[in-house]
Amino acid sequence: MALSAGTRRTVACLLVGLGALLIVAALMIPIYTVGKLAKTPLDIEITTIATNQPGEDSLVLDAKSLTAPEGSAKVDTNVPLVSQRFLTVEDPADADEMTVQAGQTLRRIDKQGDTGLLTATIDRVTIDRKTGMPVDKEPNGSIAVTTTKEGENIADPVQHTGLQYRFPIGTEKKSYPYFDLNARKTSDANFVEETEINNMRVYHFQQSVPATSLWDVVQAPTNRLSLPAAKWGVEGGETPVTMTRFYTNTRDIWVEPKTGTVIKGSEQIHLYYARSADKPEVTALKSHLVFDENTIESQIAVAKENIDKLSLYGRIMPIVFGILGVIALIVGVFLGIRGGSAPAPARPGGRPGQRPSGSAPKRATPNRGADDAPTEQIRITKQP
Repeated sequence: MALSAGTRRTVACLLVGLGALLIVAALMIPIYTVGKLAKTPLDIEITTIATNQPGEDSLVLDAKSLTAPEGSAKVDTNVPLVSQRFLTVEDPADADEMTVQAGQTLRRIDKQGDTGLLTATIDRVTIDRKTGMPVDKEPNGSIAVTTTKEGENIADPVQHTGLQYRFPIGTEKKSYPYFDLNARKTSDANFVEETEINNMRVYHFQQSVPATSLWDVVQAPTNRLSLPAAKWGVEGGETPVTMTRFYTNTRDIWVEPKTGTVIKGSEQIHLYYARSADKPEVTALKSHLVFDENTIESQIAVAKENIDKLSLYGRIMPIVFGILGVIALIVGVFLGIRGGSAPAPARPGGRPGQRPSGSAPKRATPNRGADDAPTEQIRITKQP
């Protein structure tokens, strides 16, 4: 059934308005929605597990050998290690900033319970949700490596100055400052190459941490020890020799660039006691720890989910809304033009301007005056 002119004009106005609204939405969604999505979620809970690489050195100092009455320091070889980190978001957290807490442990799994625990750390830092960098306030974080007798953590305020647990949205092929938790210093993580991990494009970064005196970082008893030379396994017999614990590391990080998600991590850690940083004498820990395959797959899943969200609101929805808006606008303008030129009304029984079938045309009647009235005829009947 054909629409009347008034109805067409109404529909045309509605379509033009809808088309304009869809086009505006297509333009505004990437600006506002993507800006909100391009941030680290506030509900993240991430567990990463790294293990030592088979066939490479995995050395751990037997701490009990340092206090044993006889013998020198003993270093165990081929020690199976697992490093586990559990990351959560804590208060304060808002639209722009978030506080990340990461509890990390390193264990040797060939020993049970606390005897296998080598290190335990709780790190807190408040970061910008978009850039991943620590916020510009002091202190912006803390590190706890010891506990009270009651088992409560003793957190020391520590100013964090670089990336740690994620990279910026839209990671670039350049160097980024990266904060090392053990040295409590920042040095550059340099871009190495673009590569793939399990069919996902990633950027590979590498950081080299130079030999650092841990005694200068934290003056804990284990970071500087005085023991007889024989206990250290060096010349001098019972002469006391003071050694400092040093730390060095080569860290590799593979990052999904669109979201800044760390897909894979690797650390070549070396802790050792020495009288000089450039001459290691007794190894405390030496191992190459790498994310296991389950962790890598889990991180890839997180990255894909965030990529899909960014793609939906940043590309797919704007394109669909834009196309629908243009179509609605064109149809609305077309109906508006048609509705403005209404056809002439049709006469009964035919098309506009057509006479009804079977009717004869009327003859024109000449104008008559008063004297032109027809003469009345009188019938006269003849009488027989």
